[in-house]
Order: sequence, then structure tokens, then C-alpha cells
Amino acid sequence: MPPESYPVRWDSIDTAAGPLSFATDGRHVRLVLLGRERRDATRPTPLDREARRQIEGYLAGRLRELDLPVAPELPRFTKAVLDSVARIPFGETRSYGEVAAAVGSPKAARAVGQAVGGNPLPLLIPCHRVLAAGGRIGGFGGGLSWKRFLLGLEGISAP
Repeated sequence: MPPESYPVRWDSIDTAAGPLSFATDGRHVRLVLLGRERRDATRPTPLDREARRQIEGYLAGRLRELDLPVAPELPRFTKAVLDSVARIPFGETRSYGEVAAAVGSPKAARAVGQAVGGNPLPLLIPCHRVLAAGGRIGGFGGGLSWKRFLLGLEGISAP
């Protein structure tokens, strides 16, 4: 079932890198959109308030990890890739090739790039920590300015 079909509530946060929106269904954070603003008029749930608190804390440099419930419905390979990406520590990076090797598919760097590019939960699953070969910045679903901003928050210089 695509994220749009869940009964979700949207909230937005204005950040130094631009707007960020997230959707919750009362039990899980379902989607994070970078560079887009979307809000509902309904009252925030406890999960909405906690998601906002943690995201704002991370973006302000007060938190190094986000600990929010997520339940993305993903194909098996994409799930394996994003599970591996979720284990990259704050302030560290991996290449697409390193992630491919970590999921047992050392020749699948391009497929890893596609899986990372489809990450529905940037920040929560820190795909900004995945770089191209040779430390090049590579791509990012939220745009390269967001990727540079997030890497900078973690003290990582991006070319």
C-alpha cells in the first residue's frame, strides 16, 4: 500500500535548509519529505509532537540519533539496504559499494543507489551518509543542498 493511502497527519518544520514535512499515522512515522511543506489543521498526536521534537533536536545539533517508530513497506533488497544504512553511525559515511558489500551484493552499487534514492524516511534512515566512490557526494532524493546541509551537521565535509 503506498504511503498516500494511509490515514496520515502531516506536519512541517521550517529549517535552515528549507521546509521539511513528515507524515504519521498515529503509530509510525510513514514519510519524510525534504524541501516541501505540508500541514494538516488537526491537533498533533503525541507521536507528532515527539517526531517534531526529535527532528528539530537533530537539526539543531542537540541529538545525534532519531528514535522514532517507523514501518516502511519496502521490497526485500531495498529493506536490506536501508537497514544497513540505518546502522551507519553519526558522523561517518559509507560508499554505495560498501553498502552493497554489507548486504551481500558487492557488485550492486547502482542498485544500492536506487534503493537509497527511494528512501521514504530521510533523516530517520540517514541515507545522506552514503557517498559515491572516492568520497564524491553522489545524489540525494532531497537535493544536494539538503545532503550537504545534513553532512555538515555531522561534521562531514562534502565536496
